[in-house]
Amino acid sequence: MSHARQHGRHPWPMRQYRRGARHAWSPRARAVAHWAAGTPVLSVLIVFLVVSVDLVGGTGKVWLPLLAAGPALAAATSRPAGVLAVGLLASLLGAAIGARHGMAVPELAVVLAALVTVALAGTLASALRERRERVLAAVRSVAETAQHALLLPVPETVGPFQTAVHYSAAAAEARIGGDLYALVPTPYGVRMIVGDVRGKGLPAVGTAALVLGVFREAAYDEPDLLDVVRRIERSLARNLGHDDFVTAVVAGYPEPGRLEVVNCGHAPPLLVRGTEVVPVDPVSPAPPLGLRALSDESPGLQVVSFTEGDQLLFYTDGVTEARDADRAFYPLAEGLARHLCDEPARTLAALHRELLDHVGGRLHDDAALLLLRKPPAAGAADAGSPVVLPLTARPEPGAGGAFDDREGAA
Repeated sequence: MSHARQHGRHPWPMRQYRRGARHAWSPRARAVAHWAAGTPVLSVLIVFLVVSVDLVGGTGKVWLPLLAAGPALAAATSRPAGVLAVGLLASLLGAAIGARHGMAVPELAVVLAALVTVALAGTLASALRERRERVLAAVRSVAETAQHALLLPVPETVGPFQTAVHYSAAAAEARIGGDLYALVPTPYGVRMIVGDVRGKGLPAVGTAALVLGVFREAAYDEPDLLDVVRRIERSLARNLGHDDFVTAVVAGYPEPGRLEVVNCGHAPPLLVRGTEVVPVDPVSPAPPLGLRALSDESPGLQVVSFTEGDQLLFYTDGVTEARDADRAFYPLAEGLARHLCDEPARTLAALHRELLDHVGGRLHDDAALLLLRKPPAAGAADAGSPVVLPLTARPEPGAGGAFDDREGAA
């Protein structure tokens, strides 16, 4: 998007993306939170519980081994200094209880040696845990940086559209996955892609980066949307393995009222016109990107009317294949109809909340949602209903397919 802006060639202005303001904590609140996170409160309570049992019932001698639970628990929740402090406290109180009951020196020495050993082992475990947490924090930071570079923020307005995107990676620790999306203003109109890479982890991220890189260049260079798809296909054929592929929907808006869609094995977008939600099923189904050599089918270009007030939702299978406790799939079309409004960001936020409620709070696959809305022009509310153009398909040259005309969803 920045490439197009620098050259000043795209015909529509683009408003900068605005992030939601985060609540800032005061320095005192952060200090209190930091202290509370590292204070072994529960561990100290366990130690004093043993002392209380001795003071009330005089049976603390029997419960002396339980003092080791204090430093052991602190190792899982506190910093090394906190573990040492709990271990020292447990040892001193254990020695006091033993002396109070006249325990034999060898017996008391064994108990104290056990407490000291647990405290030292817990301190080492706490240090190793902190080290792993620092490494994980660094990995998360790198992953977030990679995601920001790969999946650029989508502005609230791109060309003539109101836009919104919501992306959730199933790998919560990495916060990045194999789903991809991009919107690019070009000399040939706004173009977009939403796709899903087979597999997970770093290989999937690498493939997503490859697809997005080729798309952003080809979308700006190629007048024909099918040529954009061909560029991506050729690049994947050189770089993917035999079992790898990418499902994707590539779309473009070359002129007012005309939306071009090329579907390569991906879930059909949902077109919203008025209160009706209908899928834009591909007229000529095509294999996913990277598998064209295994099939004689070629992608076809569909033309969908897209006028004032219409909305179009692109998504990945992480949304429609999300299941609840009864193994029922999430009904995306019904959810979209329930939460539809004139602000795409609000619509997607409501959809995402409902999706998380449906699966019980955590997704098991990457999920991406991209919503476009063509806002009505000034005075359009009094202009009557827009003219609905037919839905047509243009097969790729040499595909051997015939044109398929049908009425679009009204």
